[in-house]
Amino acid sequence: MGIVYVSRKEHFNAAHKLYNPNWTEEKNVEVFGPCANTNWHGHNFDMIVTVKGTPDPETGFVIDLKKLSTLIRRDVIDQLDHKNLNVDVPFMQDKMASCENLVMEIWKILQPTIPKISKTGELYCIKLYETPRNFVEYFG
Repeated sequence: MGIVYVSRKEHFNAAHKLYNPNWTEEKNVEVFGPCANTNWHGHNFDMIVTVKGTPDPETGFVIDLKKLSTLIRRDVIDQLDHKNLNVDVPFMQDKMASCENLVMEIWKILQPTIPKISKTGELYCIKLYETPRNFVEYFG
């Protein structure tokens, strides 16, 4: 039986600032531009979580998408939605609040929990859209 890739798209809004405290204000603005804005800036994030596996013979599912949605919302979206990534999100403390770092932290949360809701599936990829044209993908 072949491998199937099943994806769930979720959405959240969050603010952040890209700023290296070891640099001068000028260097931060040079490197990060308006993303270093003192008063933060926000994004409407879209996140696609992909699980890979073989369909369970009893259900035909790699993963129950309703259970996956509940897991993502409870463990990730509720921690991020309408929050400041630099200030309000414990798992982002002391980390640069870039999409790259954010997607790796989300992976750490979801990866161990997927097998608890799927007999055959495992986390394959998280794609995080900061804007419709800017996104990161992480494969663990």
